[in-house]
Amino acid sequence: MTARKPYRTLSGTSRLAGVMGWPVSHSKSPRLHGYWLAKYGIDGSYMPLPVEPENFQAALISLRNLGFSGVNVTIPQKEMAMPECDELSDRARRIGAVNTVTFAKDGRLLGDNTDGFGFIENLRQEAPDIDFTFGPAVVLGAGGASRAILVALLDEGSPEIRIANRTRARAEDLVREFNDPRLTVIDWPVSPDALSDVSLLVNTTSLGMVGQPKLDIDMDGLPTSALVTDIVYAPLITGLLQQAKDRGNPIVDGLGMLLHQARPGFHRWFGIDPEVTQELRDFVLSPD
Repeated sequence: MTARKPYRTLSGTSRLAGVMGWPVSHSKSPRLHGYWLAKYGIDGSYMPLPVEPENFQAALISLRNLGFSGVNVTIPQKEMAMPECDELSDRARRIGAVNTVTFAKDGRLLGDNTDGFGFIENLRQEAPDIDFTFGPAVVLGAGGASRAILVALLDEGSPEIRIANRTRARAEDLVREFNDPRLTVIDWPVSPDALSDVSLLVNTTSLGMVGQPKLDIDMDGLPTSALVTDIVYAPLITGLLQQAKDRGNPIVDGLGMLLHQARPGFHRWFGIDPEVTQELRDFVLSPD
């Protein structure tokens, strides 16, 4: 006789959280948080919450009134969440988007953005010797992910950040908005000369992702000591990372950013600062 698999049930005092977006069927967050809930034996649940943009405000308030601890917010609702929050973290305000909402006991909605935190923690875990103050960084892209990473790199003391974007005007708007002398705009495509003294190369664009065009970049000028990272994790090893690896550069894939950005929310909602481990990486990537 086959032994029955153990199963978990929720109690009347379960802590509830989830991810809001439209759509959310692609999100790995329920699998990620579900792993941690099971690992730490927490009486709680994290669920996908597909909400059409026009219903976002009402849904957010309803979840608070239903006793949820908080929610993650994904595209296209990261910007929509900002005006709904009663209090914003400094990094959420500077980035201009919210991905983590906590429902405080007094009813207030507290907004944060943990994407930059996830980016930095991923690099620290996978490249422990990294020194963000050592030399210039080049960031490809000027979208929402780029904003989060720029804020994080500036806070870590990066001495210079060069931004390259297919639409140069968008990168220039970003530099004007941030108004920090360490930010400059360089041409797209990036010339080898612009990489000659770089210590960190970051791709924040969708180029190289499954179903998207590949990212073409000439790395001839890049020092082989420079760390190359891509926030894309499908595929895990993008063309950019393979190209960098083949020439001897250290690389860090984008999956860890997803995993680490979830830690602050999980801590606030469920009371434990969870670990990012190889077992977690394998579980999140596994098909079932």
